[in-house]
Amino acid sequence: MEFIGDFHLHSKYSRATSSQMVLENLDKWAKIKGITVLGTGDFTHPEWFRNLKGKLEPAETGLFKLKDSDSLTRFILTTEISCVYSKLGRVRKIHILIFAPDFETVEKINTQLGWIGNLKADGRPTLGLDAKELLKIVLEISEDCLIVPCHVWTPWYSLFGSRSGFDSIEECFEDYTKYIYAVETGLSSDPAMNWRLSALDNITLISNSDAHSPQKIGREANVFDTELNYFSIIETIKKKNPKKFLYTIEFYPQEGKYHYDGHRNCGISCSPQESKKYNNICPVCGKPLTIGVLSRVEELADRPEGFKPQGAIPFRSLIPLKEIIAEILGFGSETKEVDTEYQNLIRRFGSEFNVLLNVSRQDLEVVTLPEIAEGIIRAREGKVYIEPGYDGVFGKIRIFSKGEKKELSRQKTLF
Repeated sequence: MEFIGDFHLHSKYSRATSSQMVLENLDKWAKIKGITVLGTGDFTHPEWFRNLKGKLEPAETGLFKLKDSDSLTRFILTTEISCVYSKLGRVRKIHILIFAPDFETVEKINTQLGWIGNLKADGRPTLGLDAKELLKIVLEISEDCLIVPCHVWTPWYSLFGSRSGFDSIEECFEDYTKYIYAVETGLSSDPAMNWRLSALDNITLISNSDAHSPQKIGREANVFDTELNYFSIIETIKKKNPKKFLYTIEFYPQEGKYHYDGHRNCGISCSPQESKKYNNICPVCGKPLTIGVLSRVEELADRPEGFKPQGAIPFRSLIPLKEIIAEILGFGSETKEVDTEYQNLIRRFGSEFNVLLNVSRQDLEVVTLPEIAEGIIRAREGKVYIEPGYDGVFGKIRIFSKGEKKELSRQKTLF
């Protein structure tokens, strides 16, 4: 069975997260997006865990659905842990994604982690715990769990982060490295960037939204062709099987908040080459630049740009449908005008992913403006204009050049 999974997201109990992040809304937006399997997120938070136990019931092995519902959306038990600790003379800040097969396992994990830190404070709890020790605790509870380092290149809170990470998986996990089967690429990197590290050749690269609002689920995701149950998903990830793990769906990494180096307060954005010219110092205020993902990849890479290892899982880069429509119509992505056209396309073609990935230009032009159809096809083919993000500022992706935009504006008055 072919299906899309997004395993890393948050509940309303996480900081800076929408109050709309509840199971009913996640189910609703999974249908709109075309996602079959969603992570629950935040299973360590006591209130959210009670919510999960109260509102979900078993479906296929290790997967859950809303009680008394015929919805096809499935939930898989996941949570993110923030490990902050000192190792090898530096403070380390690593985010870890945990998959669990059942509520009983989650209860045992929560009990042990509750002895270490306050799980009520945040849906993504911060623990003074070595990431290796977290791995040991979880696997001793159940070998069926999967542990995945999150968004591994972001400057803060990641395995390879320039500010508080490590230079290798082995530095972080030592003799437990053999239990790291996958890493999450994060919004600011894509698989092609990760292929430059030979150390990741046997590691599966997964992509998830890390969504803090329902509309953001699926901005990155994973496409499988396997049986729909927990163990098939986990084994497919562990074995990095390209016949069952078909591809990942990616944000354009330049749109991520930490792709380039820079200094947000001074409006300075730098490529790795420019940062070297400035000795990684902001030319405006003289403070250190925040070194982004691209520079960090350059630092650790042992292969040239463009290298593709044998057996690599493919990927497809997309732009969210509302952003495409917003650019064409000239309105904000959350305006009524954009939402009306978005809902029109969803009604006609079933889901956002079907529109972005599969529907032909001819079929699109039957139900929407030819410019919107053109925008969807260009985004699908990677024909875009990019302004990279830096130091917490999202990048900007445009489909049409400014000259084309003026021409389209004149044409729009004809409709």
